[in-house]
Amino acid sequence: MGLKMKTYSAKASEIEKRWILVDAEDVVLGRLASMVAIRLRGKHKPTYTPHMDCGDNVIIINAERVKLTGRKAQNKIYYWHTGSPGGIKSRNVSKTLSGKRPESVVRKAVERMIPKGPLGRQQIGNLKVYVGSEHPHEAQKPQVLNLEEINPKNKRNSLRG
Repeated sequence: MGLKMKTYSAKASEIEKRWILVDAEDVVLGRLASMVAIRLRGKHKPTYTPHMDCGDNVIIINAERVKLTGRKAQNKIYYWHTGSPGGIKSRNVSKTLSGKRPESVVRKAVERMIPKGPLGRQQIGNLKVYVGSEHPHEAQKPQVLNLEEINPKNKRNSLRG
């Protein structure tokens, strides 16, 4: 008989949460959202446990300066329904980014990459998105995550890429 290995399962007391700061300026939206979703779920850690919230707390700044490739700014449309008959509403991404709550574009992109359910709602609560470069989490000493270092394609300096 060979060696028996046990599957590791993290306990709540063993989970170590860190704070991560991401600057979204000139970063491609989908690439940003996938990296952040991985960090929120904790899949980047060797101690990842599917049924526990072992992800980090993520702060995103400059959310209004995120980039979209191709013609997504004009063609990508967000839909919602008011609940009234014929109450379907829509708005494209460029209007949302220039509107009242531009951070909602980044938040929705990340939310849609996290599983639905109680654990997903808990994990999305660890995401803080801010317009501008100021955030109230300096006391947590967040570590900066440079997405351009990970892959040069993550950052676009011009509209065409």
